[in-house]
Amino acid sequence: MLNREIGKFFKLTADLLELHGENPFKSKSYANAAFRIEKLDRPLSETSEEELQSIDGIGKSLALKIQELKETGSMSELNALLEKTPKGVIDIMKIKGIGAKKTAIIWNALGIESVTELLYACNENRLIEAKGFGEKTQKAIIDAISFASLHAGKFHYALIEQIASQLLEGLVKKNIQPISFTGDLRRKAEILDKIEFISTITNKNKILDFFKSAEYIDPEKKIIEDETGIKLTLVKDIPFHIYLSKEEEYAQQLFMTTGNEEHLKHISDIPQHAVSEEEIYACNHMPFIEPEMREGLNEVELAQKNALPVLIENSDLKGILHNHSNYSDGLHSLRQMASYCKELGYEYFGICDHSQAAFYANGLKPNRVIEQHHEIDALNQELFPFKILKGIESDILSDGSLDYTDDILTKFDFVVASIHSNLKMPIEKANARLIKAIENPFTSILGHPTGRLLLARAGYPIDHKKIIDACAEHHVAIELNAHPYRLDLDWRWIQYAVSKEVKISINPDAHQMKGFHDMHYGVCVARKGGLQASSTLNALGLNEISKYFSETRNKKIKNILI
Repeated sequence: MLNREIGKFFKLTADLLELHGENPFKSKSYANAAFRIEKLDRPLSETSEEELQSIDGIGKSLALKIQELKETGSMSELNALLEKTPKGVIDIMKIKGIGAKKTAIIWNALGIESVTELLYACNENRLIEAKGFGEKTQKAIIDAISFASLHAGKFHYALIEQIASQLLEGLVKKNIQPISFTGDLRRKAEILDKIEFISTITNKNKILDFFKSAEYIDPEKKIIEDETGIKLTLVKDIPFHIYLSKEEEYAQQLFMTTGNEEHLKHISDIPQHAVSEEEIYACNHMPFIEPEMREGLNEVELAQKNALPVLIENSDLKGILHNHSNYSDGLHSLRQMASYCKELGYEYFGICDHSQAAFYANGLKPNRVIEQHHEIDALNQELFPFKILKGIESDILSDGSLDYTDDILTKFDFVVASIHSNLKMPIEKANARLIKAIENPFTSILGHPTGRLLLARAGYPIDHKKIIDACAEHHVAIELNAHPYRLDLDWRWIQYAVSKEVKISINPDAHQMKGFHDMHYGVCVARKGGLQASSTLNALGLNEISKYFSETRNKKIKNILI
């Protein structure tokens, strides 16, 4: 059992204890333990009971609960709480902005036991008069339910890729090949609703035997066999479709199932027995278009002009910017983060711990900035020629100013400016706030521009063109935050940013060492947007990026003086 799974069991137990009005200290201990467990860098599945007890925030009682989970896959205390809680009430508690306390009022005072009932009650304005609610809260609940409904049955690419890769490896070992990802998965879409494969294997029983033996199928869901192949439901309620093609039609079927409808509209000549996708594109007088770009935007037009970009590769990236350490809310030390970054083969590491306004994330007061810079200087001597760049993720405050005085901001090599608070803004307010931060001479990179969390939060609305134009005018790069829940800047705006000569910085926003590997997801969507190494900030080498940060700051200061 993974740490995050154990953490989820503990978090649910904490919420249900609070929902039922149990001992608040007990609920809090479960919640604190859940937070700590998900931050641990060692697997609890390999940790003894004695070692569990020694972990800060766990202790003897909770160590026994973890041991129970490891041995049985469940927890008797949680099971008892679940038995006396309607499933619909648990669903209500999961709605963003509600939580256990508000759910208790909705359930006990209003007698509501499902999300559908709750939405109906909101539409009748029944929540307005309830204790702790009001018109604003009621509207927020309606919006949250609508958002969740819109995204039901959707999954992050990172989860789907992980499961699909395991499946692919298992199928290949069973000699079910040729076989390939296809559909949204092959195009590396940031959000997917199913896993799609394609193969020439016509023996359906061989494929079904694999899934049944590997226990990947949800046994309660129906298996559908039709002329296209096999459809079934995997664990986690993930739909799976494997297309089965004749050998001589494999390239054609791979092509047809990969590109979206808009892309396929532009490809008129599809030879039935093509030996490769390259041949299909050649028959249409254009070069091969990478699967990621087959979204029906302008990729066919670019191909017809022989102007397709040479897409960014992981190997093009020379450094990792925007990372956190345990100076603020990261898991690992500055030394650990930097050393691992060097071990991965990068030339530089940009530390960007949170600024002082982010008190919830242990943001750095000015004296701790100085303390960190002293450690960086010592580590840079030790790790040479690898270098730690002195950065900060400065909060963009409500009025658009940055979260330090100029005498502190000037001490950083670069500044990532991001919004973390007061996210509920109309577009005019968001634009004004971001543009003021972009105009600040110390802003180097605009961090996660919309603040979105995929499948969880839409983010604040912005006029992308205005924001990108402002970045172009004021020599500010834009972050493509590589965390698979963010992927913000949205890839659909990359070409516009590049056309305005705005650099894109692919940043993992890593809060622990393994977070560096999220760079992979950033590169996936950067390729969808047609990003090239020449337009990527951290494709610059150490000397080049140091010069870039210095020159762009000087240009901005000069423009202000003029």
